[in-house]
Amino acid sequence: MARALVVDDDPHIRELVLLLLRNAGIEADGAIDGVEALGLAESTRFDVSVVDVMMPRMDGWRLCRELKARSDAPVLMLTARGESAQKVKGFELGADDYLVKPFDPPELVARVRSLLRRYKIEESQSVQVGRLRLDRREFVVYAGGEPSTLPRKEFDLLFKLGSYPGRTFTREHLIEELWGPDFEGTERTVDVHVNRLRDRFPEERFGFRISAIRGLGYRLETLA
Repeated sequence: MARALVVDDDPHIRELVLLLLRNAGIEADGAIDGVEALGLAESTRFDVSVVDVMMPRMDGWRLCRELKARSDAPVLMLTARGESAQKVKGFELGADDYLVKPFDPPELVARVRSLLRRYKIEESQSVQVGRLRLDRREFVVYAGGEPSTLPRKEFDLLFKLGSYPGRTFTREHLIEELWGPDFEGTERTVDVHVNRLRDRFPEERFGFRISAIRGLGYRLETLA
């Protein structure tokens, strides 16, 4: 069973989210702030975290960064602020989704379930991207059953984007995760690799596109 970490200094919100997730069949533990949350994360593996932004001692931005440094498990940010600048900041720190308070309870549960599905896809060794299947055990791409190979960074980039269809990744996040924090190149490297993937896999033939999101980065979208 999936397990969630719920972090909010408002006891009413925290208990509501815990109740919603438990009723949805998801085990859930609560923490009053980021410091307590990190203590729980030391001893318990969480598959997803629901994190409030405004908290004492350690705010949600710092907690998100700390959680992402320890695990790839997805993070859903909860905040009363709806400005786009706040969303950009959250995505830059590695947040996987963003929900503004007051939220609709069924929507929160749906978003958590969606994140869990995406996370389990990436944890697997195979992912379906449009009409392609990517096998990470052998780093092979199958199109119509025929195997082929890609340069490693192109494969990693396509596997990452394809594991989270519809999710926007900033260039900074992709550089840090795929090239590493010591990479000395520029964000233009991501653009070059995306363009190569677009050239290799025309959307009308392979059933997906990689879209540029102005001011943020890229996301992969599957086509009907």
